Amino acid sequence: MNAVRNTMTAGAARRHLSNVFPWVTSPLVVGAPMRVMSGPHLALSVSKAGGLGFIGPSAKPEDTATDLNTLRKLLQETQGSTFPDEFQAGMRLPVGVGFQLWNGDLNSATNAVEEHHPCAAWLFAPGRGQEELDEWTARLREASPGIHIWIQVGTLKESIEAAKSANRPDVLVIQGAEAGGHGRATDGMGIMTLFPEVADSIRDSGMSLIAAGGIADGRGVAAALALGAQGVAMGTRFLASTEARISKGYQNEVVRATDGAQSTTKTMLYNHLRGTVGWPEQYSPRGITNKSWHDHQAGVPFEELKKRHEEAEKLGDAGWGPEGRLATYAGAAVGLVHSVEDAGSLVKRLQEEATTIVKGLHDNV
Repeated sequence: MNAVRNTMTAGAARRHLSNVFPWVTSPLVVGAPMRVMSGPHLALSVSKAGGLGFIGPSAKPEDTATDLNTLRKLLQETQGSTFPDEFQAGMRLPVGVGFQLWNGDLNSATNAVEEHHPCAAWLFAPGRGQEELDEWTARLREASPGIHIWIQVGTLKESIEAAKSANRPDVLVIQGAEAGGHGRATDGMGIMTLFPEVADSIRDSGMSLIAAGGIADGRGVAAALALGAQGVAMGTRFLASTEARISKGYQNEVVRATDGAQSTTKTMLYNHLRGTVGWPEQYSPRGITNKSWHDHQAGVPFEELKKRHEEAEKLGDAGWGPEGRLATYAGAAVGLVHSVEDAGSLVKRLQEEATTIVKGLHDNV
């Protein structure tokens, strides 16, 4: 009975998202706000194709305003009426923006949102849990009334806390353990089990639910819809897009890698080699294994690994790959990524694949 009720609720929620983001087409494909690599060109391309693109956090908090300003200029150059008038004119931008809370700057984020009015803000990785999410949510809504607040969660506990919050978000992005980049370190579950339990537990919350983690093709999109998702968010698949702000060596490795169960792992090693410290202990990134990882497993001291990593940084694109040492954060579905495509073409192809699959299942009943 819960499954039937959730399916009906999912349909209403999809219609709600279509009203909030009137340019999107079904099924909804969201470009996740990958740090640095999801820039304004990628975000706008996803939205122009009928999806919803997000600009990711930048190297410095103040860079978000710069990226949004670039997005505004790109929007002015867009030919035709791709978006409804309010969005085409830039009164509200047809892209979202992501914020990494534990090392983010709320004042800088608030100023950027107040100046540029992105349609949505995706919040992730608080250092102080729901309390910090509530603080950011309230400030961003005050700065830009009507902004859609998205919160990424990876556990049932986080989902319930968000649902009970006085500053409840509009959307929960439920991320399975298959995801690339930083997710839950030890208590995450696969999207196939995590999503339906969360959906059952918070079905009366009024929040829309987006599935993320391990989704890289139309089959994954169709499966997420069957679970009751109103759309899917993808990161790894958009790493292999022409608009991604990414080094060619990194992108080549995403396309090359296969067998995500064997070729990816969760580890803080790459963070430490890059000098990235301070992440809350409940998070750990997934990345493609390379020489740094295998030497670490063989017992090579960290000081020596750091030295070799610094040497690899001087090699440019050759620093990535099986014989490279530089971090290649990617999800377990990396083996389903076979080519680099324009983001717009990718969105449309994924939608068509998923629609064909869903219709085929109905015809076979």
